[in-house]
Amino acid sequence: MGNLKRSRQVKIRHMQCLSEAVAHGSLKGAAEYLGLTQPAMSRTLKELEEILGATLLRRSRAGVELTEAGEIFAHFARMSLAALDHGLDSVDRTQGGLLRQEVTVGALPSVAAGLLPRVAEEFRRLAPEAVLRLSDGPHGMLIDLLRSGAVSMVIGRLGDPAVMQGVSFTQLYTEEVVSAVRPGHPCLAAPSLSDLTRWPVIFPPSTAAIRPLVERWLISHGLSEPPQRIETVSGAFARVHARDTDAIWMISRGVVRNELADGRLVELPFDMSLTKGPVGLMLRQDAERTPLEGVFLKALHAAIGALGYDVS
Repeated sequence: MGNLKRSRQVKIRHMQCLSEAVAHGSLKGAAEYLGLTQPAMSRTLKELEEILGATLLRRSRAGVELTEAGEIFAHFARMSLAALDHGLDSVDRTQGGLLRQEVTVGALPSVAAGLLPRVAEEFRRLAPEAVLRLSDGPHGMLIDLLRSGAVSMVIGRLGDPAVMQGVSFTQLYTEEVVSAVRPGHPCLAAPSLSDLTRWPVIFPPSTAAIRPLVERWLISHGLSEPPQRIETVSGAFARVHARDTDAIWMISRGVVRNELADGRLVELPFDMSLTKGPVGLMLRQDAERTPLEGVFLKALHAAIGALGYDVS
């Protein structure tokens, strides 16, 4: 079946059911949230699997989990639903002919956690009546949102050239990757690079912008990818897992800036300067900046200066 025919068969209800099943971890919880019966929920998901010709969910007494095909489709389903919500919100705000002033920004997790809270506070001071809409996520997803117009700018690391077609990049500062562990971790007594082979490692996945930099750093030290690794860009998961286990978290400094500052995590004393890379502002090359976006950029540069980021 061709992609065009299949895309016409996939409905919003299919994507909503899949997204909520994943979010709730069970068909029962998702059905209640959507106001459906559980049989209706199951039928809708079965329809979607038949349209795609692939199994998307594994069901068990413990709940549901995505297959590999399900992971891929769920990612794009969430993006599609987010873009739809953005469009509906924009229509609502144009009622009466007046579009409410807003800035829409996408940010990689390292920026969202470390820099954006200060930027948001400065922007509120400069434009108290404006709405700031923030989205965070992996690099590829944010670039797709930028191209679709769902966000007007993205702040993050420079991506692969193939991904950056039609997108401009202006460097704001540089940042390196750190290896962080919980206080009291056994390896803190005598830290060694071999710890990356002895302990579980929370590692950037292949889609992460920092993955090539981390791989280059490992090769420079004669190391291969950690054998015990969990690949994820989820800061929510990694913060809890690194705090509660002996896992070593390899992540951009900005993501854990606050945790390192207050002692919730400890940086291992490895020289990771080879992982330093540019973080910048990404725009569509054909985009025209609005006056309010100019105010946001003023707040952005003020926050970078106040926090002492390396702008060299």
